[in-house]
Amino acid sequence: MGLLVAATVAGELNGWCEERPTEKELAAITERGRALAEYDLAAWHATDAVQTANPKTAEGQYTLAKKENGRWVVIFGGLNSDKSRFLVSYEATQLEKPRDFGVKKNEPPTEADRFYLFAARALELATADFGKATRLYSTAVLPATEAEAKGKDSGLLYVYLYPAPTKIGNYPLGGDVRYLVSADGMKILAKRQMHKTIVDVASAKKRMAVGHHTHVLSDEPEDTDVLHVLQQDPAVPEMITTEHFVYEISSDGTIRIKKQKK
Repeated sequence: MGLLVAATVAGELNGWCEERPTEKELAAITERGRALAEYDLAAWHATDAVQTANPKTAEGQYTLAKKENGRWVVIFGGLNSDKSRFLVSYEATQLEKPRDFGVKKNEPPTEADRFYLFAARALELATADFGKATRLYSTAVLPATEAEAKGKDSGLLYVYLYPAPTKIGNYPLGGDVRYLVSADGMKILAKRQMHKTIVDVASAKKRMAVGHHTHVLSDEPEDTDVLHVLQQDPAVPEMITTEHFVYEISSDGTIRIKKQKK
């Protein structure tokens, strides 16, 4: 699930605006954050399931996930030499319990459908741009709807790179980037640095029941802020202070404005 990559500050500048975000805009952030949290959980437990028989089974392979008919399918594999095919070594399908996955080994590896091919290209492109780092990062590739892509063609992809926990009970926040990539996975269209410094946040059992941090790159919450709330066990609400607003993300990922600064 993780890749060793590094955060870079260069790239698309995040916009600042005193205009109050609409409920629709905040709901879109919540929706993306919830999808990211689901993806993260699915990739985590699918990887565990695949590695049960052999701890090195998924080593060096891309991990990609897609929700199909209400359940997550997570595949493990790699691109061929000319990046025209994505070959799947293992498939993990979500069972009745969200954290349980059934695993199928493909011998020989089978060719994935176009979504996974394009997602793998996009992931390779984004991680190359992102660079290397000294800690483990998680990755996710999700469809970007036309509305989310700000009027661009539908079929585009979001690639997320964000720090993975270094130990049980810690939840890192920061040093994360979201890329908008072309539908075929061959071109980066935009790059959004969501947070700078990485902070490893202790579990709620070791701190206050409500978290808080300050944004310096944007004037609204980020998709990974919602992820940060939802990936904790139990989920912990978060207060976010920006230049012009104070937001609250509830334990279900819903965002509301608590205060508008003058």
